[in-house]
Amino acid sequence: MGIDDSLARYTAAALRTSAEVIRCYSTSFGMASRILDRTTRCHIEAVYALVRVADEIVDGAAAGAGLTAEDVEHVLDALERDTESAMVTGYSANLVVHAFAVTARTTGIGIELTRPFFASMRADITRSEHDQASFDLYVYGSAEVVGLMCLRAFLVGRPVTPGEDAVLVDGACHLGAAFQKINFLRDLAEDFSTLGRSYFPGVRPGNFTEADKLRLLEDIDEDLRISAAALPGLPPTPRRAVALAQGLFTELAVRLRRTPAEELLRARIRVPNPVKFRIMAQAFTGRAVPDLAAHERTA
Repeated sequence: MGIDDSLARYTAAALRTSAEVIRCYSTSFGMASRILDRTTRCHIEAVYALVRVADEIVDGAAAGAGLTAEDVEHVLDALERDTESAMVTGYSANLVVHAFAVTARTTGIGIELTRPFFASMRADITRSEHDQASFDLYVYGSAEVVGLMCLRAFLVGRPVTPGEDAVLVDGACHLGAAFQKINFLRDLAEDFSTLGRSYFPGVRPGNFTEADKLRLLEDIDEDLRISAAALPGLPPTPRRAVALAQGLFTELAVRLRRTPAEELLRARIRVPNPVKFRIMAQAFTGRAVPDLAAHERTA
């Protein structure tokens, strides 16, 4: 086997590893990725896998293994260094990093997106509360840049005008922000009790009210409206996949609106699997563009 063949085999193994990560951790994104063509799906899985590994360092597996906060920071720093090196060289001994580097080099993802992401992950180690400025910065780094990475994958080989690109970039940022804010809202109980964190500025367990919940959901609804308006500019297959993801999170936002604020401090709200499968079926037929206004009329 030649050197080129060895690298191709290694890359194939890395891509399969990333695909396994998304299957293990995300029903919603896993469902949406199935709509994509194989090449684009591999890129999205590679992005998701790196994001998930970083998240597990700061919030999950690393703590379960007994690492201290200082240990966690060292591991996260090492992951960022490895990622940047692999983006230059095209190789990492870490299969997830290797897959991401292949995607980054193919799609044009650079450190202008990875560095804000790692900065937000690092904030989870050192910061338990946010003001509005730090919250906006955190959401950009932890979610909006991930949307921009996915957009790079969707547009490989598909030229767009500067005007079209501006609309798509705005839509990707707002969709990433909506996803993150919805996750914050439904994870209030765990963030408060387990992680000791408060992401939304001024929101604490003792003062979270129905008015707070509705105010946060109005902001999320606006993000979803802006991102939905950008959907027609995406290529057909990514458009259906993104519409599915948007549909799932729009449904979750509706369920959060119907859930009393005090209950959100005790339970994590989910979209039942039959509803997920219905939205997925609509997406496969191209009918899953979310109608937020219709949801609001029935809420």
